[in-house]
Amino acid sequence: MRLLLLLPLWCALIGTAQATPERFSQSKRILGQLYQGPLTSQTLYCQCPFDAEDGKLVPDLAACGYQVRKQPRRAGRIEWEHVMPAWQFGHLRQCWQQGGRSQCQKDPEFRRMEADLHNLYPAIGEVNGDRSNYRFSVWGDTSSQYGQCEMLVDFKGRRAQPPQSSRGPIARAYLYMAEHYRLALSDSQEKLYRAWHTMYPADAAECRRHHLVAEHQGWPNPYIATQCDE
Repeated sequence: MRLLLLLPLWCALIGTAQATPERFSQSKRILGQLYQGPLTSQTLYCQCPFDAEDGKLVPDLAACGYQVRKQPRRAGRIEWEHVMPAWQFGHLRQCWQQGGRSQCQKDPEFRRMEADLHNLYPAIGEVNGDRSNYRFSVWGDTSSQYGQCEMLVDFKGRRAQPPQSSRGPIARAYLYMAEHYRLALSDSQEKLYRAWHTMYPADAAECRRHHLVAEHQGWPNPYIATQCDE
């Protein structure tokens, strides 16, 4: 029913020439429309469904068996996660060294990277905050921090172990960002993400998301496109 109600809005949206978003705020609006329209509203790390309530995107925590770790208020909202965190693509820039992320809002190249739709996915706010800018890794732990959500965060080791279902999209976002913006990955990162890219190929949902995101972005993520025959 929600999709039928939003169909006229979506038809008007795709019937208009798209402009590449230049600010993170623009990207959030675009993604909010896509995930409340043609895309399945489900978070990256916990596969938790979400919907709009009073103009805000709210996850259905009970539907995905999510248990709040520490921050109930943040767990009750959807945030847009930078898969490659802003710190990684920004901290070596002069603006960041002069004043951090806020100072980099004056840097057009940083704003483009921050707004890149290929690197943005919906996440439960608490998980987004807990992941911070920690590197992704696999260490084999199966303990639960968030109920049935299989995301793990090692705060002491500053690392995060994502569920298998999100490893392919994570890998393709990282590899794309590194290639498109000429960002260096460590040897261990590159090896891990190329392995995940092969082990967890894009499924129909990722291909559908990519097709729509690429229309707004203005260009594809080749790591997804090649697996979707686009």
